[in-house]
Amino acid sequence: MKKILLFTTIFAAILSFGFAKSAGKKSVAVFVPGIVDDSPTYNMLVQGVKAAVEEKNLGLAKKNKIDLFVMEAGTNQAEWGPKITALCAERKYDVIISSNPSLPDLVEPILKTFPNQKFILLDATKEGNQNIHTVCYNQYEQSYLTGYIGGLMSKAHKLALIAAQEYPVMNNIIYPYFEKGAKAANSSSTVDFRIVGNWYDATKGAEIADALAKKGVDVILPICGGASQGVITSAVNNKVYITWFDDNGFAKAPGTIISSSVMEQKKMSYNVTTEFLEGKTPWGSAKMVGIKEGFVDFVQDDPLYIQTVPEDIRAKMAALLADIRVGKVEIK
Repeated sequence: MKKILLFTTIFAAILSFGFAKSAGKKSVAVFVPGIVDDSPTYNMLVQGVKAAVEEKNLGLAKKNKIDLFVMEAGTNQAEWGPKITALCAERKYDVIISSNPSLPDLVEPILKTFPNQKFILLDATKEGNQNIHTVCYNQYEQSYLTGYIGGLMSKAHKLALIAAQEYPVMNNIIYPYFEKGAKAANSSSTVDFRIVGNWYDATKGAEIADALAKKGVDVILPICGGASQGVITSAVNNKVYITWFDDNGFAKAPGTIISSSVMEQKKMSYNVTTEFLEGKTPWGSAKMVGIKEGFVDFVQDDPLYIQTVPEDIRAKMAALLADIRVGKVEIK
């Protein structure tokens, strides 16, 4: 892999001499670490950036209109680094906008070769690098709320989190706060933690979920990209509940999915793109937004939520969410 990355870097650097950025024009690239149509999160990312660019272009002469390029990098994470390197080597994008917790660690070594490239990374955290601005959603709140309803709904008091891989946000925030929420709902709750090993293997996701169901787990939180579909299929077959992350997932499996904690990715990607185009990006900073700021929420009005979750549990969730929103309860 190191040889492949080195070759890609050298090759891309050679190619870069053939490209020239048009004077007076801005150019934006969106790097999608996955496939847009397979991921609501990445779909919202692209929609928000496009909306901001199109709005800005309305007031610009044709020669000054902002160029927008979207790269879908696929689900093989080993290819993300070389593909980002190739984007940087073109030396025509004023900023590369993306979203994934693992990207800061991928981007920093690349910046040693391309020190003028700028990155805006959502759903990620990195402070102090003047080429990077990050915005993360308050996953303390997301994870706690998801664990809390899981703890309330679990009859066996056995829950599980199936992740695509381990990374700092997963290990230090999502998993421990999912567990913390579950135990706050019921002190007898236990949480099993399993890894798929990639973001796409639905068969492996189903196998892990099947094994957990045999152990008596009756609530699962999948955060594993395309592999989540396998988890859902297993959950339906084994009559296990699913708690969902990042978008409204109730329609994916009515009666099986008991919650959806959502993040306003489209609104945030629009905001950071507009901020950049106006020259107001706070480079080197890391921002966190949550329920109070209106970028994290817990879906309470979906008919499938109302049909699936008992009224007393919905009341407890509504009370907790209201307390967080006004600052009466702080998840940390």
